[in-house]
Amino acid sequence: MGLFTMNSDRKNDFGSGDIRLAIIHMALPMMLAELVNVLYSVVDRVYIGHIPQVGDMALTGLGITIPLVTITTAFASLCGAGGGPLCSIARGEGDEIKAEKIIGCTFSLLILIGLVLTAIFLLFMDPLLRAFGASDASFPFAREYAQIYVCGTLFSMLSFGMNFFINAQGFAKMGMLTIAIGAAINIVLDPIFIFALNMGIAGAAIATVIAQLCSAAWVLSFLTGKRSSLKLRRKYMKVEKRTAGAILSLGLSGFVMKATTGLVQILYNIQLRIYGGDVFIGCMTIVNSIRDVIFMTFHGLTSGFQPVLGYNYGAKKYDRVRAGIRFSTFVGLGYAAACWVVLMLFPGFFAHLFTDRQELLAVCIPHIRIFFAAFVVKALQMVGQYTFVALGKSRHAVFFSLLRKVIIVVPLVFLLPRLFGLGASGIFWTEPVADMVSSTICYTTMYFTLYRRMSQEENQS
Repeated sequence: MGLFTMNSDRKNDFGSGDIRLAIIHMALPMMLAELVNVLYSVVDRVYIGHIPQVGDMALTGLGITIPLVTITTAFASLCGAGGGPLCSIARGEGDEIKAEKIIGCTFSLLILIGLVLTAIFLLFMDPLLRAFGASDASFPFAREYAQIYVCGTLFSMLSFGMNFFINAQGFAKMGMLTIAIGAAINIVLDPIFIFALNMGIAGAAIATVIAQLCSAAWVLSFLTGKRSSLKLRRKYMKVEKRTAGAILSLGLSGFVMKATTGLVQILYNIQLRIYGGDVFIGCMTIVNSIRDVIFMTFHGLTSGFQPVLGYNYGAKKYDRVRAGIRFSTFVGLGYAAACWVVLMLFPGFFAHLFTDRQELLAVCIPHIRIFFAAFVVKALQMVGQYTFVALGKSRHAVFFSLLRKVIIVVPLVFLLPRLFGLGASGIFWTEPVADMVSSTICYTTMYFTLYRRMSQEENQS
């Protein structure tokens, strides 16, 4: 038997074959897709960091706008990461009408939230950027980029949020193309707008908005086309209270994870401005860019196993769910360990991708090592967190999102700079300390409340 069996309506069956191969089949394209996706922002930062004369300050200004990007992604995840697993579970139960109602409701939620966010961003742009840590020197660059970027908020939300439903049906390669198309357009347009047309940081924002528009168009054309077994249908584009509540409840974990990431980014910028100044904010922008590349690839792995685990959980095939958790943990730890070794050995290589300024490089190289010091255990947090999401355990997932970013990180951001004369370096030490504590608690809880409980249910059946 092949990896998947395909019935007459072309619905991927995750309930048969080797579950490790099923996860690989889903995860590899999604890991590549997430890697390509992060190039939207990272490529902008690489080009902007090398703008003659003003590159370092432009890079700092762009770093100030990162929370806006994160907030947009958080709301897209609230809808998409909630609807996607529910769609997978409905497919496992054999209820396609329910699955399509979830798709339609998610689409309407994304439209409504996207329009509201765009209005808020435009109305309160200046005070938001100041609150995010912009100095007088970095504010003009931050505003120039942000006022264009937020005009593409709706495109960004639709492409990111609705892509979950392509992946939920097993079309991982098509989901990858959603992101690859946009990223490729952005990569091509960036140097044209930034350098050839001499538009600077504004050119980077324009290129990004055009790319997001193209990605959104691709997603919607696929979900309304013939190849999709579950479709986006006008008759299901209703915000039904029960369906919307289930979507938002489950998606709350992904929202909290990303929204609290935005909160932490804001606090980092504010504290770094106090203890280190613009050069340290620029350093954090580079560190965040490196983290985004690694983390989003990691996110591709966890997004890849979610449809597989959710389908088998809905079909009550708990032995396959447990096997999928074991395999994902093993792969996640291996990937995280490989990333850790490379970053510890070659931090200067990654810093040089974003800047040639010696003052900024001198700050970046040691702080890359500090920030990623405990990255290996991050795998346990990711696998544990997304297992809760995949199996519909939204309360657990939300709690562990809050545990890391709010209960642990927020106090440390204010405490560590004051200890042992660490200053700005203490802000970078926040990450490894939080990784050690939260990852251990999250994975241990998942093991005892889900993994072992499924084993007991197998034995009783």
